[in-house]
Amino acid sequence: MAQPLNVLLIGAGEINFGSVEGPWNHTLRLEKILGPRLRVVALVDIDASRAKAAIDAKVASPTTAGAYSDCKILPTVAEAARSLRSDLPQVAIVGAPPFARGTDVPGRDLELQLVEAFPRCALFIEKPVSSGPEDACWRVAEALAKNSTLVGVGYMLRYLQAVQMIKTIIADNGLVVMGTNARYVMAYEWARKPAWWDKTRSGGPIVEQATHFCDLSRYFGGDVNLPSVVAHTVQHNEPPGQLSAKRFDEDAIPPEHRLPRLTSATWKYKGGAVGTLTHVIALHGNTYDTEFEVYADGYRFKLVDPYGTPKLYIRRPGIAEEEEHIFANDDPFHTELGTFLDVVDGKASKDRILSSYEDAIKTYELTWAIRRASETAAEAY
Repeated sequence: MAQPLNVLLIGAGEINFGSVEGPWNHTLRLEKILGPRLRVVALVDIDASRAKAAIDAKVASPTTAGAYSDCKILPTVAEAARSLRSDLPQVAIVGAPPFARGTDVPGRDLELQLVEAFPRCALFIEKPVSSGPEDACWRVAEALAKNSTLVGVGYMLRYLQAVQMIKTIIADNGLVVMGTNARYVMAYEWARKPAWWDKTRSGGPIVEQATHFCDLSRYFGGDVNLPSVVAHTVQHNEPPGQLSAKRFDEDAIPPEHRLPRLTSATWKYKGGAVGTLTHVIALHGNTYDTEFEVYADGYRFKLVDPYGTPKLYIRRPGIAEEEEHIFANDDPFHTELGTFLDVVDGKASKDRILSSYEDAIKTYELTWAIRRASETAAEAY
């Protein structure tokens, strides 16, 4: 019988336990991937009642009870270190909010706490890597590298079958990417948490939400010349920025903290290509409209609906009609975590992890460059 895998969960919220608003639910994937091997040794969350509700629901189900029956509910990593001396975790799933991680500031340094408490534990960290200063993220990266900690970051779109198909065609044909174009149109009617609409708390729509498309852009275009970033916005107080389907009171948020409704950005990649991003808070209901394009000599790749049922449209040289590929039932969360756990188990090499911590910081830097450029432009115009 395969050996159990001890897992430590950090955060009892939507990332680890799911919600009606999105596909995030790491425990669900862990249960499917590991089956009877899964042994959740502890859940760390300062909200004990929320944590207990999450674990009680798992224990109440006959299909998951075994994995959670010995799970301890603890308020801090330090307390977990004291309580788990005989049940050391091999993997920590870090699903706490970004303000709690990615820095070396006490209280916002979850990675450093985990490295000190459990030096041999692998870390799977949600995106973005932080909401703190970028230079602090690099210091965390140095500490993780010094400890030889295995780390993966949750940019799951890299693991889509459609994305990997584009990568394969580019490699097989020796193509050089000419440009990327990302378009993310959000349906905002069900976004009712005031904290999300406050950029001082959430990071704003580019840092917090469009980060996946910024990361996908870098995955194909490479490193970005950050000083080249130019961005403009439609602000909340401009006529095009008036929203009619808000289901919360935005007046409680200081005007200078409110989100832009549209952000349009361009930049130059260090390799010569050009990237563009448009993020819009505009649609009603709960269905988003998302597309991502890659251009190369003779080719155009268009990925549609990567969060739902991904479709890939390809235009090839000498062929007038574009190909259509539909990837039903492709779960990049499952692929992402499955790959990470294979590396933990020694079944796959470390390079199978498509988003390292250092690479994720570069995406974080791009999102902040876009936000800063857009705010500078808003002040000027």
